[in-house]
Amino acid sequence: MAETKYIFVTGGVVSSLGKGIISSSIGKLLQARGYNITIQKFDPYINIDPGTLNPYEHGECYVTVDGMETDLDLGHYERFTGIQTTKANSLTTGRIYKAVIDKERRGDYLGKTIQVIPHITDEIKRRVKLLGKQSNFDFVITEIGGTVGDIESTPFLEAIRQLKWELGSNALCVHLTYVPYLKAAEELKTKPTQHSVKELQSIGIQPDILVLRTEKHLSDNIRRKVAAFCNVDFDCVVQSEDLPSIYDVPVNMQGQGLDVAILRKMGEPIGETPQLGPWRTFLDKLKKAKDVVKIGLVGKYDLQDAYKSIRESLSQAATYNDHKVEMTFINSEKVTKENVAEMLANQDGIMICPGFGQRGIEGKIIATQYTRENDIPTFGICLGMQMMVIEFARNVLGYKDANSREMDATTNHNVIDIMEEQKNITNMGGTMRLGAYECILDKNSKVYSIYKSELIKERHRHRYEFNNEFESEFVNNGMRCVGKNPESDLVEIVEIPNLKWYIGTQFHPEYQSTVLKPHPLFLDFIKTAIANKKN
Repeated sequence: MAETKYIFVTGGVVSSLGKGIISSSIGKLLQARGYNITIQKFDPYINIDPGTLNPYEHGECYVTVDGMETDLDLGHYERFTGIQTTKANSLTTGRIYKAVIDKERRGDYLGKTIQVIPHITDEIKRRVKLLGKQSNFDFVITEIGGTVGDIESTPFLEAIRQLKWELGSNALCVHLTYVPYLKAAEELKTKPTQHSVKELQSIGIQPDILVLRTEKHLSDNIRRKVAAFCNVDFDCVVQSEDLPSIYDVPVNMQGQGLDVAILRKMGEPIGETPQLGPWRTFLDKLKKAKDVVKIGLVGKYDLQDAYKSIRESLSQAATYNDHKVEMTFINSEKVTKENVAEMLANQDGIMICPGFGQRGIEGKIIATQYTRENDIPTFGICLGMQMMVIEFARNVLGYKDANSREMDATTNHNVIDIMEEQKNITNMGGTMRLGAYECILDKNSKVYSIYKSELIKERHRHRYEFNNEFESEFVNNGMRCVGKNPESDLVEIVEIPNLKWYIGTQFHPEYQSTVLKPHPLFLDFIKTAIANKKN
């Protein structure tokens, strides 16, 4: 392939139709055909990135290897395709406008009046093409957040309109819409799709392929009707039905020839249909798994998207251990010494979830004490690991006021403290320890036997750290610091070796777990939880 080809994925009718899953599936299918692909996300909100957004509003914040705080869809892109995304794969209206305003302040525009067209749209177009130019990708898939008709999305859609005109057959638009089923009439309704396409056409974009989200199977007659009304080829009207798992979507899309339609439209040779062998093996294991392993998620965000990557990592790990995972959210604000046994009952393993701030931390500390004293497999991530450390300091070392400087600035036993370089930071956004850092593992540790490697690299998102001044006291009393950053000596992993599985990581291993390469820590945690259940 000489020139990079660009696929734009837009959405209509309602949000949350699964543009991220469709974008990931298209990437997976093209990748299986031997193409070098990447996927980027454009979010229409004005925040610079989702790093300062409340998880209730936007789900989890996903972190790339180079330390960009991004939308959770980038997690889907990585889990489906195994590629690593970077800051170039995630853009917001805020970042686009900031780039243009910075240029204007430097005088780059030579005194011109700065306008949405051409200056904002030119910057969007430059960012779309940048990935293709820099890394010689065959396909760049660009997902536009929001819904067609939103005022916020307009500059992005105008940029797509211009790019489709400029790039000709090297650009293609996949539009995702919704076909509702009216129970009273017992009918599927295509009118919302027709209106959504009309809205797109009024901007000057003719979609090349339609993906219809539906809860009921669509007949060929309905697809023909949509094709006729929307000026789209019949074989380019694809349905995306509700499926047992999001990982069934690529296979379903391939079965309907979505990848073939894209290649035909873009003038690429079709070739043989790839078998997706390892992917189908994973799906086979997923479907055959009957036994259940129960994992309790102790956290404060009662929203499944808030811990999306953790949930997917647990699910993948359970699949490879021939089990289904049943996850129970345990609200840490409601956990007390009196009810902890009841709230954590019947769980084969406990996950102490990450987070920020004071709310719900005492419940997490009570939960970690209970799992430590009752030897229940426990996995703490980021703030979860810090809670394990504070609990140990309070109840084993006897420091009743032990805490993190984040929660109590006056404590004498600041077993978790702010990093030196973080002390004078006043901006909240993008100023933490972010992205992938190296970690050296102690060869006489459980984590070394899990990773089977002395040097690992994992992604971070935090501001506070284990205070090394207390390390010898922890080690002498049974909690070991078994993973450290080689440059800063910062503690990355703690474990209690004489328990079945009691490990806390300062980093976020869930960001590295993919469908075809599940994370070793999650695999081993689930394996131990299954053994714990059997005992």
